[in-house]
Amino acid sequence: MDKEFYVMEGDLYTECKVNEPGLQRFSLDKMLAEQPGYIVFNGAVGSLSGDKALKAKVGGRVRIYFGVGGPNIVSSFDVIGEIFDEVHPEGEGLHDVQTTLVRAGGATCVDFTIEVPGNYILVDHSLSRLVRGAAGFITVTGADAPHIFKAIDDN
Repeated sequence: MDKEFYVMEGDLYTECKVNEPGLQRFSLDKMLAEQPGYIVFNGAVGSLSGDKALKAKVGGRVRIYFGVGGPNIVSSFDVIGEIFDEVHPEGEGLHDVQTTLVRAGGATCVDFTIEVPGNYILVDHSLSRLVRGAAGFITVTGADAPHIFKAIDDN
C-alpha cells in the first residue's frame, strides 16, 4: 500500500440542537431512542476536511481501516467516485465493492487504487448523515487521466 488511513465513525447524543454553539451535554434519552445529534468521522465534525483531508496520489494504492465505535448506528461506508478493489469485512475477502456495511462495534478494511486526481468524499451512504457530520475527503493529486474521466465543456 502507498497510503494507509484509519477512520472511525461514531454517533453522539446531545441535548442541544445540531451545530448549536457551546457545550454539548450528553442526552441519555436521545441515546436510548437512537436519535443522534451527530454522526461523525474521527470524533468531530470536519475532522477529515479542509487542511485535515486525507492525502493520496494518482496511481497510489490506498487502504482504509474503517471502524464504527457506535454505540448504536451501523454504517454503509463508501468513497464516492471509487470502487473498492478489495473489502475485508470480518476477515473475509470481497472484490469490486462500492459500499460496505459495518456494524456498530465492528470494522473492515478496504483497498483501492485511485486513477484520477480530485477530491473524493468519504461518506456513510445513509446520506442524511452528511448533515450530521459523517463526511470526509481524500485529496488526490497527480496527472489527469482523460481516457478514464474527462470534464465536458457545456459551451
